[in-house]
Amino acid sequence: MNVRIAFLIPAMLLAVTTSVFAARPNVILVMTDDQGYGDLGCHGNPVLKTPNLDQLYRESVRLTDFHVSPFCTPTRAALMTGRYPARTGAYRTSSGRTMLHTDERTVANLFDDAGYVTGMVGKWHLGDNAPHRPQDRGFQDVVWHRCGGIGQASDYYGNDYFDDTYERNGKYEKFNGYCTDVWFAEAMRFVEENQSKPFFLYLATNAPHSPYRVAPKWSDPYKDSVKWKGGAEFYGMIANLDYNVGLMRKTLDELGLAENTIFIFMTDNGTSKGMGGPDPDGNKLPADVFQGFNAGMRGQKSTVFEGGHRVPFFIHWPAGRLIGGRDATNLSAHVDVLPTLAELCGFKIPKSLQLDGKSFAAQLKDPQAPPHRDHYITQLHGGARFVHKEQPWETSCVVKDRWRLIDGEKLYNLDRNPLQSRDFSAAYPDKVAELRALYEKFWESVSPRMTPVSIDLGNAAQNPTLLCSQDWHLPVGNPPWHMGAINQLVRETGPWYVNVKQAGRYRISLRQFPPEANRNVVAKRAKLRIGGKEAESKVKLGSKAIDFELDLPAGKTKLETWLFDKKGEAGGAYFTEVELLTSTDEQSATAPVSQKRRPNFVVEGLDGL
Repeated sequence: MNVRIAFLIPAMLLAVTTSVFAARPNVILVMTDDQGYGDLGCHGNPVLKTPNLDQLYRESVRLTDFHVSPFCTPTRAALMTGRYPARTGAYRTSSGRTMLHTDERTVANLFDDAGYVTGMVGKWHLGDNAPHRPQDRGFQDVVWHRCGGIGQASDYYGNDYFDDTYERNGKYEKFNGYCTDVWFAEAMRFVEENQSKPFFLYLATNAPHSPYRVAPKWSDPYKDSVKWKGGAEFYGMIANLDYNVGLMRKTLDELGLAENTIFIFMTDNGTSKGMGGPDPDGNKLPADVFQGFNAGMRGQKSTVFEGGHRVPFFIHWPAGRLIGGRDATNLSAHVDVLPTLAELCGFKIPKSLQLDGKSFAAQLKDPQAPPHRDHYITQLHGGARFVHKEQPWETSCVVKDRWRLIDGEKLYNLDRNPLQSRDFSAAYPDKVAELRALYEKFWESVSPRMTPVSIDLGNAAQNPTLLCSQDWHLPVGNPPWHMGAINQLVRETGPWYVNVKQAGRYRISLRQFPPEANRNVVAKRAKLRIGGKEAESKVKLGSKAIDFELDLPAGKTKLETWLFDKKGEAGGAYFTEVELLTSTDEQSATAPVSQKRRPNFVVEGLDGL
């Protein structure tokens, strides 16, 4: 071969590859937490000021009939997989139902396969332990907080929204500033570092989820007009979000990336605080006092009325002609986002994944395109009563055209009664039967997958691993998922479903508080059970943890713990650390085993921890 040609071929291939990458759009998906459809100025809120989101609204295609789940985790599961939450295993917000089955493929896996750089910033809420962390599910660059909210049980102890400690790619790191500002700063850092490559960025803020904390400069403008408890802070958190969206879009413009970046804004469920209500003393507010704005919908977060699951969805992509401030009125849902992005970005999804979602790319481009979706079904699978019985119908909603079937019994029509206060089921029994048939087919399909998902022990990617009581798998009710319950040492315990990855010698350390809290165990006696083995020990005064060492076989099992007080009453070890010390599994004999004590609790920038 001619030497010159030999040198030219790689250069030509590089040029072609670079050209292909340059033509592929970047994707930034921003999802806020607990912000409802009416918590935006552009949707008619007469008090809340959101100038940057309003501008995005004016420049985007807006899905006006877009639905999610009424709770945090299920929406995230559907968004990540394009499948109904119940099918994925992550269909509740605690009690061991927050993790995806390991055979689920995520949007990050698929973008990674397509040659994209993948990043995730903010709230994950799909598992804190391997193999369920964002870095285990296809995201290459992650900065995130654990649990369902900052300051909740498994989050880094002491976090309070300001100057917190978050996890960057497997190590804790101290950050300065307000949480939302940190998330957007890290998102813009990711964009700047990867601006020469196609990237997919998932930016999921914890704001404006409770607790409602924000600097006074953001909440003070609403003190006089928003009188319900926490309302001014809630709106202030959204105002801060809006400001950061403006900064991000300005950065994209300055970097020359805005033209070929698909920019999406959405929220994860209905409003948690934007509907107003009684004042702090329980008195009903006068009729002339602003009581919140929900865009004429009934319901909010944790309900299956319209206000619980219909949310904003704005998509802006100048290079793809998704501009102009126009509405797309077709029924669509969170499960549709993954296949839509795949079509817009030009890669195929394997048919073996069996998505529930369908692409609405055609409807984005052509308002006259036929509907991509006939109906949508959402369910809390436990609902506001916090029951975990995995049973049909309870807190469910079938959405078809303008009809809504609630709990399989009550029928509403949004054209004739937007506030869903009138039940039409007696007048339209055929419609009830039609929608019930859709639900029954749905339930038959998803319910077999509503089985426990295990947390790995002895996984080389996270050894040791710290289990938290929020993942106890209880048949009814929620386990302790916030520090308020744990500080009270509630007398409750439950099992963790675990998968011992390698047979070997394990150290299991029972705690009531995480290691960084440096607090003593308040108990007289400790006990655990795992893999058919039991162990007990007295608790020495001043102990931070009670350590057991056991030889465990590989395989799936349950881990249960008890800490008994002086009266003999027991609660669980809310935090239990499990470390593989020595592997005896011949098939995994060469697997790396941690030689350090608690490497996952090294905090950069904090001495003495």
